[in-house]
Amino acid sequence: MTICIRMLLAAVILAVAQVGTCHSAETVRVAVQKTGTFAWELAVIRAHGLDKQANLSVGVVELASPEAGKIALRAGNADIIVSDWLWVSRERTLGAKLTFYPYSSALGAVMVPAASPIQTLADLKGRKLAVAGGPIDKNWLLLQAWLKQGGIDLKSEATIAYGAPPLLTAKTLSGEMDATMNYWNFCAVLEAKGFRRVAGVEDLLPKLGATGRTAMIGYVFDEAWANANQDTVARFIAMTRMAKEILSTSDAEWEKIAPLTGAPDTATLRVYRDRYREGIPRRPIADEEADARILYRVLAGIGGRELVGAAPELASGTFYHAIPGD
Repeated sequence: MTICIRMLLAAVILAVAQVGTCHSAETVRVAVQKTGTFAWELAVIRAHGLDKQANLSVGVVELASPEAGKIALRAGNADIIVSDWLWVSRERTLGAKLTFYPYSSALGAVMVPAASPIQTLADLKGRKLAVAGGPIDKNWLLLQAWLKQGGIDLKSEATIAYGAPPLLTAKTLSGEMDATMNYWNFCAVLEAKGFRRVAGVEDLLPKLGATGRTAMIGYVFDEAWANANQDTVARFIAMTRMAKEILSTSDAEWEKIAPLTGAPDTATLRVYRDRYREGIPRRPIADEEADARILYRVLAGIGGRELVGAAPELASGTFYHAIPGD
């Protein structure tokens, strides 16, 4: 993060802190998974008093799954959840005016054992590949789109096994699969155990038309609520950015939150740290949205209506633009 951005964030927090001496803290209800990365950031926020500086009280609704967060938001039981812009765009086309602000560009990767003969993505032909998330998972669709540009239809030219990320990680470790495409945190577990990254999904994006690392995951909230609470949203984003800045620069902070990450050893914690830091969004919101529009078309082209519904383009208003400095 540049010095000017840090100064802007500090100014926002300082102004809010001064207001906070006269007004009680506003509550923002955030629905999060107990073991998710936002839980890590929340621990940093509370440990450093960033919520108090921002004059915010963060109420946490703990979730068992991402789908539970979507239900909580639509039911009015949460103000903010973490989800992807594909879902936000689809909801907007169905009439639910949700909006999205980038949270992380950390994506999945194709992992193989260190001694595997698989050196390139083309080498996946004829192999057994474990894919987390199912047939319309974004990472899997982007991998297929990338390989199709080289004339490879991996869906028909490899043996694909879909499943839950933890199960596929176990199968990969046991040697049942030749390779796995999994979410970034499960890839980190494999990386710490000596597995090799053939390619991260972020490496595929330029060939698919994106200009940089694109945040697929973000904060999602109701547009009407955000418009009525622009200052609150701005303070929330500034607060979380400062937490990310602490995690991006302090190794000691990672030791403090280690129990929350579930990392079984120092090596895994180190990979979590490094991959998390790589995924911190640092681009203007306009660049993020432009790349999202390009990737939406790619995903719609291969995932079809099952993934995006009837809309061929990213819905207008999907990205939230009212944050100072963006």
